[in-house]
Amino acid sequence: MAVNPPRPSLPSLNALRAFESAARLGGFKQAAAELNVSAGAVAQHVKALEDWCGGALFIRHAQGVSLSSLGRQVLPEFVEAFDAISAASQKLRSLAAPKSLNIATLPSVAQLLLAEWLPELRAALPEARISVTAMETPPNLAREPFDLSIFFGREAKDEGAILLAGPDHLLPVCAPSLAQGVSGFEDLMALPHISDQFWPDDWAHWAKAAFPEQSYSGTGPSYSLYSVAVREAVNGGGVLMGHQTLVAPLLARGDLVPVLPVKVPLELNLTLWRNPVLAESALLEELVARIRELAMRG
Repeated sequence: MAVNPPRPSLPSLNALRAFESAARLGGFKQAAAELNVSAGAVAQHVKALEDWCGGALFIRHAQGVSLSSLGRQVLPEFVEAFDAISAASQKLRSLAAPKSLNIATLPSVAQLLLAEWLPELRAALPEARISVTAMETPPNLAREPFDLSIFFGREAKDEGAILLAGPDHLLPVCAPSLAQGVSGFEDLMALPHISDQFWPDDWAHWAKAAFPEQSYSGTGPSYSLYSVAVREAVNGGGVLMGHQTLVAPLLARGDLVPVLPVKVPLELNLTLWRNPVLAESALLEELVARIRELAMRG
């Protein structure tokens, strides 16, 4: 009679991924956001892995969780393993669909810059299928399926970072008709001040640097999308605290004009990052070169 007992099984890939993400990011909530699941699901996966191995990977406490000694010992191998899986998956994607190029960027960059650039990019690279995904925080290019990301940040010196524009400057802008008659700080304070919820301190920061002897007291509508705030400024709804990098095309066309000739520099640069693990692609390199050219043109 043949003996065929059930063989021990390895833990599920979801359980291993939940542990690696939670351990690398420092908590179940952070892992849930990265994996697009609930924190409870992450906790269940981690518990299943702990039951499988017979040891505690995290120490639970009121403030959250921290890695146990066992978790710290095995984390480097799991990070390396999932980095390798992600790199292989990314390379597979780029080899299987070399003409599909995916860009991740801020909503404001997507709506105010990339939307302006796409016609020229399509004309220069007719064989490319360029997709744009707007998000508030930069993706982990080594783990997420994007070829490029374009975001504001401090000067980036890491490998793969390409400066597109910067440093950025703040300057108040509005429709040409609204700018007439504004000659100083008091005139500016009398107009509605349009602000953006992503950069809520722009007006106060500009006023403190440009007019340190004055007390800022401006008010006006606030918008969660910078592009909506820009459109309201174009429509004459008030004065926007403009980010020069983003409003440059509208300034060039005359849709917006500076209200006062006082610009305040920011420690922000528009930076492009190329996915570090993709297969070499002449089409992708051409896309990067074209984006750099358009950004430098302003």
